This record gives sequence, C-alpha cells and structure tokens, in this order.
Amino acid sequence: MQWELNTDKPVYLQLVEQIQAEIISGSYKPGDKLPSVRDLAAQATVNPNTMQRAMTELEREGLVYTNRTAGRFITSDEDLIKQLKKQYITSVIQEFLDRMKQLGLELDEIIHYLNIVSDNNSVIRR
Repeated sequence: MQWELNTDKPVYLQLVEQIQAEIISGSYKPGDKLPSVRDLAAQATVNPNTMQRAMTELEREGLVYTNRTAGRFITSDEDLIKQLKKQYITSVIQEFLDRMKQLGLELDEIIHYLNIVSDNNSVIRR
C-alpha cells in the first residue's frame, strides 16, 4: 500500500481513510488478516500508537475485528463494506459537484464536461 499523508487533518484519520479505501477497492478482502500494527506503522512511517488509534477507530466502525490469538481481520460483513463504499462514493461526488459549482458551472455543463472526459478516456483505453 502506498501511504499518502499530509497536514490537512490528523494522521490517524488519514490512516483510517486509506485503509477504508483498501477495503472498498478489494485490496483487502472480507476476512483477510491485516499485518500487525507495528508492521503497518513501519510501512506508513508513523508511530505505532498512531496506527493503533486508527485500528481502534476501524474496529469501532466494525470494519476490523480482533481475534486475540490470531491478530486483526477485515470484517466478513459484505453489506457493511458495500454501505461504506456507497458513502465514500457519495462523498467524493458531492465534493466534486461543490468544486464545479464554485467555478460557476451548472449541472448540465458539468455533465457535458464529464462526457467529454469519458469519451477521451475510452479512446485512450482502446
């Protein structure tokens, strides 16, 4: 996993969001065992306490659970993962729409530009 951290918000929240993204994208599958907190902290170059705080938050959300003898695992609740994915997508789209409206674009103009970009991307992929 490529960790991208900045100063916009608390590091532990950024870690939570990035692990959530890995779950949503399928990089971490339901039931997968997570690396240890120390290993994840070393990969992200953060303090293990910060990673532990992120793991605690993910457990609170129900996305991760601890088996005391075997480590931490991704939830097997696929409905919860689908719900998270829907919330994440909705949030990203809302941010995009808000930014486009700040530029003075109306919804029909936004759709027009999306179609242009989509057409250009389909040409590139061929």
